[in-house]
Amino acid sequence: MTKRYGCLFAATFSEEGLYQAFLSARRDKRKTRACLHFSARLGKEIADLQRELFAGEYRPRPYRELWVAVPKPRQILAPHFRDVVVQHAMYRTLYPIFNRTFIHTSFACRVGKGTHAASDYVYRALQEADPDAYTLHLDVRRYFQSVDQAVLQRLLAARIKDQRMLAVMYQFCSSEGGQGIPLGNLLSQLYALVYLSPVDHYAKRVLGLRRYARYVDDMIIVGLRTREAAVGIKLAIEAYLAERLHLGLSKWSMRRVRDGVNFVGYRTWPTHRLIRKFSLQKFRRAVRRRKDAAAWSIIAHAQHTSSTKTMRAVALADPDFVRSLPESHQRRLGLCCQ
Repeated sequence: MTKRYGCLFAATFSEEGLYQAFLSARRDKRKTRACLHFSARLGKEIADLQRELFAGEYRPRPYRELWVAVPKPRQILAPHFRDVVVQHAMYRTLYPIFNRTFIHTSFACRVGKGTHAASDYVYRALQEADPDAYTLHLDVRRYFQSVDQAVLQRLLAARIKDQRMLAVMYQFCSSEGGQGIPLGNLLSQLYALVYLSPVDHYAKRVLGLRRYARYVDDMIIVGLRTREAAVGIKLAIEAYLAERLHLGLSKWSMRRVRDGVNFVGYRTWPTHRLIRKFSLQKFRRAVRRRKDAAAWSIIAHAQHTSSTKTMRAVALADPDFVRSLPESHQRRLGLCCQ
């Protein structure tokens, strides 16, 4: 029987709980006007939040709409800083509860489960599988915009029985039309994991998939023996998504294990890994324009891949850039002995 958790509200929104949430919320926002304003009136801001929450009067303020162009144009809804504090308080309570319900190979927005961990898992799976077997890669169509809020609320209530806590949780997954969750909320990251968790358990327990992983809305299965088996798995998961979660697939691909996969920013084969060509192009531009922070980020992304050979050649063509590199990044490119 599913364990449900109650008596969460008072501890989550205690004065100490909100203060610790403030410390987490300001970590990357110290210099923003909203954070500085909140910090200057910290005692009153926390007291006001606590009063509103316990009186049932709390409502999130309107989002700021932002657009980002990478990797593709999409709208980000930025919450007000006081609402970020409330979300951090809730996240501290909710993450441990839901995290233990996720399968081991559900990646993204989990401690120790980032892109490197996801890539490492798929790399090992390809090495273990028969080269003539098949991989199946599935991508959910417009995932964040397509989440059915009624279904999400049922999934949340299946674990949380504290009604006051649920009432605040629902405020961060509601909008006109009853569909979609804001891309930009901290809690949306957790809700995205919760919403697709049932399909993970279906894949592992019902379909018996041994080598299965998911990163947000990207699912990959490795080692399917025949093309017919791969098509059958695709149809089964597609039907489950449509019937239980009201989601569809935007695209899918099937190929031999020996032909590799494109997953979480890496092109991976049983023999080696490369970062995507787009990332290599960004690295070249960053070196040429001396955007060191961007170049260093791509070097970290490329560690443990064969792309470091190409990147080392690019770096060596610019001695000034090499001299600017921290020692750790020089080691990643194999430059320490140059």
